[in-house]
Amino acid sequence: MITAKAFAGKHYAVYGLARSGLATVKALIASGATVTGWDSNDDARERAFDEVMEMSVDLDSAEFRVEDLDRADLSQFDSLVVTPGLPLNRHPIAQRARAAGVEIIGDIEIFARARPELPPHKVVGITGTNGKSTTTALTHHILKTAGVPTEMGGNIGLPILAQDPLPDGGVYVLELSSYQIDLTRSLDCDVAVLLNITPDHLDRYDDFDAYVASKVRLLDMQAGHYLQVISRETQPTFEEYEIRWSQDHDRVIGVGVDEIADQSRWPALQGPHNAENAAAATAACRLLGLTEEQVEEGLRTYPGLPHRMERVREKDGVLFVNDSKATNPTATAPALAAFPAIRWILGGQAKTDNLDECAPHFGHVRSAYTIGEAGELFARLLAPHMPVTNCETLENALDHAARDSQAGDTVLLSPACASFDQFKDFEQRGDRFKDLVGAL
Repeated sequence: MITAKAFAGKHYAVYGLARSGLATVKALIASGATVTGWDSNDDARERAFDEVMEMSVDLDSAEFRVEDLDRADLSQFDSLVVTPGLPLNRHPIAQRARAAGVEIIGDIEIFARARPELPPHKVVGITGTNGKSTTTALTHHILKTAGVPTEMGGNIGLPILAQDPLPDGGVYVLELSSYQIDLTRSLDCDVAVLLNITPDHLDRYDDFDAYVASKVRLLDMQAGHYLQVISRETQPTFEEYEIRWSQDHDRVIGVGVDEIADQSRWPALQGPHNAENAAAATAACRLLGLTEEQVEEGLRTYPGLPHRMERVREKDGVLFVNDSKATNPTATAPALAAFPAIRWILGGQAKTDNLDECAPHFGHVRSAYTIGEAGELFARLLAPHMPVTNCETLENALDHAARDSQAGDTVLLSPACASFDQFKDFEQRGDRFKDLVGAL
């Protein structure tokens, strides 16, 4: 795990003891800090206590306590470390921490403060609305394929604090949501990547401008040696970065879909959205000093991510694709653009009341099958444009789509919705789709 002497002797409160919270507790304890942790889930509290007790550290100089932080005096703590999922704009503990003058941070800020004690390394930070996970995993894969010591973390994979420090010359590649950036103060990325920004998570922000400002803070935290990759789709909306763009073209690289002329060499990177992802990852790796040959080898061998246009199976000439990660219409649109004859399964917990971003690609859809809370709404929206059936459940939708399909068709789960009406998360939804397809 990643530790630092800088944390020794301090007292941290950690609110939320799931994956990143538990990793934070263990890293701070191993660094010699005192930690008071809390989670409303009994099992999470017990697991955290048991795992800390199993650590081979000197608990005379460090201590772990379990206390209800919803009622505790927060002024006793040096910092409050919260899970990124905690809504800072309305959660009572955030209001109480501000009133007590206690800083609110996340595990990425803990990592940032540990960096001076790690072997010399670089950090690539990647944010945006859609494409973060693929761009992060692709950048990591290209580096790894080229023989560069690298780990990925943040909003993907293992929590960054749970990973072992990289040797000299290593590169940490971090996927960063706006929630994580909101909890970060000093992450000075060597390369910052800003992908597309479209309306999302507006329940957490006053308006779209506030959401944009959260993303842009990744760039603001960089020092004078900054290197940046900025989507051409996003960049013109920020006047301050237009100046940087014109004056520092050797440090700021603009990327877009038109950067990639031929994706046929990269099986797992199809569709226009993956063209932007590939362009961004390529630019980041070039800024890190990789050669064209090293980048091309990484693009060619990239296996793809689960639930992101994941090719599950081909049966009787019909391709089944799991794109469960597409939780809004903007994320679904590129998948519709990537295949010429689609049987489209969509629906769930809607984030918008329209499918406007998907409309330019309706011509690729032979028929649609809606599910979940948004089923009736989306069926009404699609009925003027294509045959559509409100199937209510994923099982019914796949059954209908498989029966209607012909050789050359693609059965595409790309829901354009959150999953929480019927599933725990998009991973569970995608896994269920894969199980159903495997049983056909």
